[in-house]
Amino acid sequence: MSDLSRDSWRKPPLIANPFLRYGLVLAAIVYVVWALSTMQFDWARAAEGLTRAQRIFNGAFPPNFDRSSLLISGFLESIKIAIVATVGGVILSVPIAFMAARNLAPLPVFLLGRAIIVIARSFHPVIVAIIFVKAVGFGPFAGILTLIVYSIGFVAKLLAERIEEIDPGQVEAMRSVGASYFPTLLYAVVPQIMPRQIGLTIYQLDSNLRASAVVGIVGAGGIGATLANAFGRYDYDFALAITIVIVAIILISEAISGQIRKIW
Repeated sequence: MSDLSRDSWRKPPLIANPFLRYGLVLAAIVYVVWALSTMQFDWARAAEGLTRAQRIFNGAFPPNFDRSSLLISGFLESIKIAIVATVGGVILSVPIAFMAARNLAPLPVFLLGRAIIVIARSFHPVIVAIIFVKAVGFGPFAGILTLIVYSIGFVAKLLAERIEEIDPGQVEAMRSVGASYFPTLLYAVVPQIMPRQIGLTIYQLDSNLRASAVVGIVGAGGIGATLANAFGRYDYDFALAITIVIVAIILISEAISGQIRKIW
């Protein structure tokens, strides 16, 4: 038994040096303790928050669906925002993805494409929504612009990575017969990335539908704006009804998108 246990294979640790491994663990623990000690927590206010939370939950039950017309209009606006933003974001993402693919684009174009993607991914949609609300005002237009930027950051990045993974043989075959740049892209590259493009579009539409509820809270339209107004009026029962509808729609959207992705 002892020989068997000595000969059995064990996965080597990520960091072979035990002093370095345990030193990093200790350093992480020390940092977390230090960070918590330097943060200013108002424990008295946190304790009072429990009372406020209880008052909110007491006012939220049962949910109030009496103003269903307002709820439906906000939700339909979110759907419009998500669809328009997805279409616009995907259309813009395709050329940016080709720009950001190192195997197809020259270095200056590649760097420009990557810079656009990095900028689009650098900020949370809520921050982008605040900027657009300040720039173009409250309403769905700010939400559409926000989700277009959000879509570019996700779709263009993953599509560029897929372009870099294509089979170069088809590209070389097109070039060997004298095909120019754009026909080569159309007939040698696009067919290879089309399944990924369809999957990314479906996923992004689902993601934009969820994000539209979040960016609406800061004034970018949709069901999020309706939810923010309900909280602002202390209509907690109506706010709970909106929340239930949002969760239900997201679950339905997730199920539908999952079935579509299986087909493709």
